[in-house]
Amino acid sequence: MQALPIAAAGLHDAAGRFDASARRTAAAPLDNLVEEVARRIEAKVAVEANAAVVRATDEMTGKLLDILA
Repeated sequence: MQALPIAAAGLHDAAGRFDASARRTAAAPLDNLVEEVARRIEAKVAVEANAAVVRATDEMTGKLLDILA
């Protein structure tokens, strides 16, 4: 299945974007604060979406194995 590696890569990318935004905010707290908060919210939503894909893939694989058993 291609969904799992793609979702894992998406999780990794979103976590990296969140971390980079947090580091920029820590380095200069008042520079572009609103923009950085928006970036972290986008990263959070991306993590949630990719986690949902991982859960759905796991559920679908389990059902397929049940059918084949």
